[in-house]
Amino acid sequence: MSRPDPSPASALARGVTATWWYTASSVVFFQITMLALWGLDAALRVDGFRGAVPVGFLVCALLSVAAGGVLLAEYRRERRAQEGDEPWWRMPRWSAVALAVSLLSAIALGLLADAVVLGVGLVAFTLCVRPWPPGVRIRLVILLVVLIVAAWFVDATRVPAGEDGIFAVSALFALMLAPATALSLWWWDIVLALDHARAVESRLAAVQERLRLAGDLHDLQGHHLQVIALQLELAERTMERDPATAAEHVRAAHRSVDDARRGTRELASRFRGVPLPDELANAADLLRAAGLRVELEVAADAAHASAEVLGPIIRECTTNILKHGGGEWARVGLVRDGWMWRLEVANDTRPGVGASGPGSGLAGIAERVGTVGGQVDTGTADDAFRVVVTIPAATSADHPGGVPR
Repeated sequence: MSRPDPSPASALARGVTATWWYTASSVVFFQITMLALWGLDAALRVDGFRGAVPVGFLVCALLSVAAGGVLLAEYRRERRAQEGDEPWWRMPRWSAVALAVSLLSAIALGLLADAVVLGVGLVAFTLCVRPWPPGVRIRLVILLVVLIVAAWFVDATRVPAGEDGIFAVSALFALMLAPATALSLWWWDIVLALDHARAVESRLAAVQERLRLAGDLHDLQGHHLQVIALQLELAERTMERDPATAAEHVRAAHRSVDDARRGTRELASRFRGVPLPDELANAADLLRAAGLRVELEVAADAAHASAEVLGPIIRECTTNILKHGGGEWARVGLVRDGWMWRLEVANDTRPGVGASGPGSGLAGIAERVGTVGGQVDTGTADDAFRVVVTIPAATSADHPGGVPR
């Protein structure tokens, strides 16, 4: 047995969020590593890197990382806002503040470490975190890489012999920070675009489904209304000379009304259908939201069971527990038992029975199950009230070997 998988939409949403956190954390980690290397390089290479200077370097490094984190968070928000046609150049207040702090800390770090390449690399990183329009970022990255390489050559001429090892590694990280950040955010933009396309596709599918429902409903009602109108017209014409025939036409119109009503119900039930694993997961979520401990057991092939029969029963039992419960736990399970499906719903306080009559409460459950040759057992045992429903697997798709006779 297994728990039903989460809905595809929620799973994809969690996947997109996880991708963002992976992307952002990778960028921040790269920045922290680069700053740590430059702190070590400055401590070994710069004669005046002592006293308050290392403290100032650490403070500026922390400000740079914090501002970079804010810019990354705002990047995600601004990218989503741009999906609503917000101009790319419009900058929120927090983004402007973080941008200024990041640029100032970049300049300060370059001065404190006596490294032009560090300052230029951090400025390039700051610019790469901005949500540029398509085509601009790649040109900007190329220009910034050229500037960083030029700054590297300028600094390399001032590095004493024998101390260029750690400097070369630090400069390489400064060179790679901006392109790596741009590449990571480009990848995030692709993920965001795919997620947006998925959402648009889902909305389009919903619209198409509604249009199909509207078309089917129009065809169904149009046919029956035309038949009803014809029967009533014939009844009106024959009422005076042949009352018996007129009455028969009226009865035929009534039958057409019943057919239309039944067809509408069947059409609605088809479009309301929810896969049973989702139905069971929704029931468990509702019960958990009410504060109950829920044990959920679902067969791996539960989607093959009759949702038309068991779906309303699951909803009815869940409603009864929510309305008349008050216990601490509930158990919901759908398992395969040979050629039968067995649904069990139990909780530690007996729920009250709903309004009497067909289609409501336990009587409605028994009536629905009886129409497919199933069985309902209810009762209290071990301080728990149980509703156990067993129905035959009614379709050959449920049984590779065919339906037993």
